[in-house]
Amino acid sequence: MSRQRSWQRRDQILQMAAHNGLASVEELSTKLGVTPSTIRRDLALLTTQGKLARTYGGALSLEPHPEASLRQRLGEAYAAKQAIAAWAAEQIVPGESILLDAGSTTAALAQLLSGFSNLSVSLIGLTALEVLAEAERIEVVLLGGRLRTLSQSFVGPVTESALERMSFDRAFMGADGVRADRGINEKDLEQTRLKELMMSRADHTYVLAHGAKIGQAPFHAWALMPSRWTLVTDSSAPTDEVARFRDRGISVVVVDAPPPAPSML
Repeated sequence: MSRQRSWQRRDQILQMAAHNGLASVEELSTKLGVTPSTIRRDLALLTTQGKLARTYGGALSLEPHPEASLRQRLGEAYAAKQAIAAWAAEQIVPGESILLDAGSTTAALAQLLSGFSNLSVSLIGLTALEVLAEAERIEVVLLGGRLRTLSQSFVGPVTESALERMSFDRAFMGADGVRADRGINEKDLEQTRLKELMMSRADHTYVLAHGAKIGQAPFHAWALMPSRWTLVTDSSAPTDEVARFRDRGISVVVVDAPPPAPSML
């Protein structure tokens, strides 16, 4: 099995241990299609890395909500993300300066922007950069900084210093979770500090978050929101949570996402 697949398998083990509380060697072996000895080696490595605590027959996650990598998130809620990105692209006017956060939904937006002309797009994420690298009719600015591997994004003082010298017509933000009373939820304070600075440099802020992220708070770091911003989500978002945003005077756009294609298996 390739190294990439080994890391994917270990990511799945962390997710299963967190969601189920306890994952046995036998259960993991069956679900992941590998031998028990392979699972035991994975568990030993994850324990050494401080991500799991070994128990009799299996492992317990030390992170109640382990952060998913960008690679894992790219295939989640695909139709919803495409619909959200399509709405966002329609708001952009030629000649504007746009700021894209890192994330799978903003990467979908970058794909749509590749056909634009007379546009400046600033990025903090490698996925969007890969999409726009050959877009000859738009200006692409990579802000740089320290690479955060899980999110494939740049963070830290170098990124912040670049932002302080720029301004934007529109900023399109991602989120691990978003709540009406607290704002954007992320894994750590370095991310939330950067997001606050990004939003402060834009005339219009949009948070692009599919329905499963609305009202959720998987972590404990929060980005405070500007006085006016727009939440863009899809029709799977809980109606009571959407109402909480609107009750606070936050503009909410709910797009219709086509249902997922039926499985052929």
